[in-house]
Amino acid sequence: MSAPPVPVWAEAGVSADAAQPVLVFLHGIGGGKQGFASQLAYFAQAGWRTLAWDMPGYGQSAALYPVDFPALADALLRMLDASGIQRAVLIGHSMGGMVAQQAWTLCPERIAGLVIAASSPAFGHSTGDFQKQFVAQRLAPLDAGKTMAEVAQALIPTMVAPAYQGPGFALAWDCMSAVPAATYRASIQALVTFEQRAALPTITVATLCLAAEYDTTAPPEVMRRMAEKIPGAVFEVLTDAGHLLCFEQPDRFNAVIDHFLKKQGLDRAE
Repeated sequence: MSAPPVPVWAEAGVSADAAQPVLVFLHGIGGGKQGFASQLAYFAQAGWRTLAWDMPGYGQSAALYPVDFPALADALLRMLDASGIQRAVLIGHSMGGMVAQQAWTLCPERIAGLVIAASSPAFGHSTGDFQKQFVAQRLAPLDAGKTMAEVAQALIPTMVAPAYQGPGFALAWDCMSAVPAATYRASIQALVTFEQRAALPTITVATLCLAAEYDTTAPPEVMRRMAEKIPGAVFEVLTDAGHLLCFEQPDRFNAVIDHFLKKQGLDRAE
């Protein structure tokens, strides 16, 4: 049997030292590697080797079957191997933050730090009423024959700060519109199975839990409680931003992460 395909990634920058960890950006359920163009440019300029993947099923990356978090974490590890990365700082937005947590349980020795943005340590049991309702609501437009572009047009305004109409809106729309409907369905179904609360106290690397003021998907209070369970974790809230904080406030998003990396000494080779 042939090996599973390696996910596709975009890359920028060269580390100042070969032993310096590499930044790896993991997008959310409606994203793609193109959504991290600002981050690739910023951190490459700051002296980092920086990658952003297309999660399996997104962009140019082959789909997985079935889609679940252990398989996604395994795909991430295969990408690290293929790209020659020994140790990475994983920076995950939303579902990407969940993949980062799952990866910690798979290969902690490969992880130098974590940034978990607008995410959570669990979604709850997939057979719960809330989870069933969430899946039904998110998939209803597709079931009614809507396109992913139409799904994005309706959903994105509910995921940003009130009255936000900046350039990040168009980028978020482009990313979500490009997600294959089958991938979106599979990712939604996988999302509600995520459960890694027990792993939080085992995280021993520098971790930033970054929330957004107007995020109703991963509210700041949820992320604050998450940070309290991770030894030494830093908790911050990005004001005037919603769940799509990296699209809405890319400069501030980058600056907060940059400050965290420098304060934790992750910008220097160990």
